[in-house]
Amino acid sequence: MITHIPYSELGNADYGWLNAHYHFSFAHYFNRKRMGFGVLRVINDDIIKAGKGFDTHHHDNMEIITYVKSGAITHKDSKGNEGRTGAGDLQVMSAGTGIAHSEFNNEDEDTSLYQIWITPRAQNLEPRWEAMSFPKKESANQLPLLVSGTPNDGALTIYQDAYIYGGQISENKNITHNIHNQAYILISKGHVEIDEIKMSKGDGAEVRDQKSIEISALTDSEILIIDVPSK
Repeated sequence: MITHIPYSELGNADYGWLNAHYHFSFAHYFNRKRMGFGVLRVINDDIIKAGKGFDTHHHDNMEIITYVKSGAITHKDSKGNEGRTGAGDLQVMSAGTGIAHSEFNNEDEDTSLYQIWITPRAQNLEPRWEAMSFPKKESANQLPLLVSGTPNDGALTIYQDAYIYGGQISENKNITHNIHNQAYILISKGHVEIDEIKMSKGDGAEVRDQKSIEISALTDSEILIIDVPSK
């Protein structure tokens, strides 16, 4: 079963320096029907103004994944990690026992990104951070694996039995994608049809009780699939 969540139905808050659209309840946005999706707790579709960002703040016991759609974000944390993540790339931070960090757009243009929070499989683990560049070429027969709960499979690692896939799909290209648990879909660019449901840039969708989905790109598109346990 697929539940389509149009971009126009997301929560929204414009703070001037940050324009955030919320897939689930977060900050000042509360929707009792949108409290998360299994162990997936947060998806924020953010636009951060040039020269602005999140000042140093604290997290614990959360897997935080950032996918940069355009521009770049610069990370600094209390463990001495620092790095710039550019368009098409990801970073992950396992907050574990606790970590303080800042995220700033030091570019001359606005930065757009997805901020994704997933609850870990265990509490009070050692905090860590890593980032990785991924190929920018279009996907062939399957979406590349970007983030995984299984170490040493070529993807960024998180402390949860979850998987994030993503990539470019050319117009008129069709892909069959298999699902391990349940999946949340994000359309970051273009227009696609998923099991005959038309979706556009900014939309989301929940997929439950299905082993696979059929993705058809109606235009050149970019898609992320977040495959997570139900609890």
